[in-house]
Amino acid sequence: MTLLLDGFWPGLAGAAALGLLVGALAGWPARPRVPLALCGLAALLAALALAGLVPGLPGLWLEGAGLILPPYLAGCALGALGRRLAARG
Repeated sequence: MTLLLDGFWPGLAGAAALGLLVGALAGWPARPRVPLALCGLAALLAALALAGLVPGLPGLWLEGAGLILPPYLAGCALGALGRRLAARG
């Protein structure tokens, strides 16, 4: 996993930055169904990556998606929270 972090750090930083931008532009969702489903998908991807069920290049894609999706979702949440706090002030 450390090798993945070493190779994917630009993607992780880009996903977090993109998440911040998207969250700031879109704001907090009215219904929590979609964010909960995306968090469930991130947990499922992480479980599949940790189990090591998918070998080869598709396994690398799965591990990459499992690694990049959580920073994107965290960036979206932080951007939406920043938008909400800026609207209050």
